[in-house]
Amino acid sequence: MEIVIRQEHPNENIETQNVVKKAFADVEMSSHDEHELVERLRKSDAFVPELSLVAVDQEQNAIIGHIILTKIKVKGHHGEVDSLALAPVSVLPGYQKRGIGSQLCLEALRVAKAHGFESVFVLGHPAYYPRFGFEKASDFDIQPPFDVPDEVFMALELKEDALSNVSGVIEYSSAFDG
Repeated sequence: MEIVIRQEHPNENIETQNVVKKAFADVEMSSHDEHELVERLRKSDAFVPELSLVAVDQEQNAIIGHIILTKIKVKGHHGEVDSLALAPVSVLPGYQKRGIGSQLCLEALRVAKAHGFESVFVLGHPAYYPRFGFEKASDFDIQPPFDVPDEVFMALELKEDALSNVSGVIEYSSAFDG
């Protein structure tokens, strides 16, 4: 199976939404509206087209995964610092546990760094995201705007010491509000 990770094309939005919907259909800790979140994010000021990536099964010529990173801010007494939120990562159930989500994450982080972004935040599984270098955001004195367990809200510096003089609370795009 040959998988290619590339930027999503605008004419693939419906196919991608279906992938996201199917990826979360049987996930217990899901709101089951992640596909709607992706659509709201695409229409928001937080959207960065280069950071909406798809995984394509070349043999089937089909999209089997998707990841999106969107703009957020860290707001604190220091002012505002631009950053990114990684959410969601989606892989069709039949393709899960094959490293495709990891490929999507690695490529999205590489592209984000290449576009000059310096940090990324994620609300996710504490055993999964540290493999990409994510650490508890609280270690940087940065908090989410909602109550979640400390170990599931994580940050990654794409540039060394990008968060060393930053503290505060994340401000997400209103697209996350539903």
